[in-house]
Amino acid sequence: MPTLHAPLAVRLTEDGEPLPGHAVAVEGNHVTAIGPLDELEAAHPGARIRRWPGTLGPGRCAADAAAWLEAAYHPDPREAGALGTEPLTGAALAALDMDETRWGASARRGLQRLLSEGATSLVGPFTRPAVRTAVRRSGLTVLPSPRPSVLSPGGRADFAVHDADGLCLATSLAGRLLHRRA
Repeated sequence: MPTLHAPLAVRLTEDGEPLPGHAVAVEGNHVTAIGPLDELEAAHPGARIRRWPGTLGPGRCAADAAAWLEAAYHPDPREAGALGTEPLTGAALAALDMDETRWGASARRGLQRLLSEGATSLVGPFTRPAVRTAVRRSGLTVLPSPRPSVLSPGGRADFAVHDADGLCLATSLAGRLLHRRA
């Protein structure tokens, strides 16, 4: 059964003009149609409708993902008292006992943060085995260099919804909602 994502507006490119009243039809892991909500509702009777209080568009490409995930430690919330909540680099990172298990856990937390910011693709390569595994399992697309994202029928259903202040409300990869702001 298709899902109609009905935001306040849809952007087809990151810097494109918003199209008010438009929606995106998703079936499985692909976008099947983009157009006025009333037309998509008529074409997909019985479809589930998910309304969003923001603008839906292609997610962003995290060009700095390799440094973000492989040169910084993302503390576990249980470590906040001792390490804080922001990523650690430089001398603070060097002072930690980093093994592959800890790198993998850090990468998963870093990936969650990227999803919460609307990232749907990353620029690699990733050299640490645990980071590479976390990235592969995340579902994010890994690119050799940054490229603009586009939302189009037939394309993979990777998108983000942002409110008027730019806060990411939701991120979808291949039609799966992987981040939703509470």
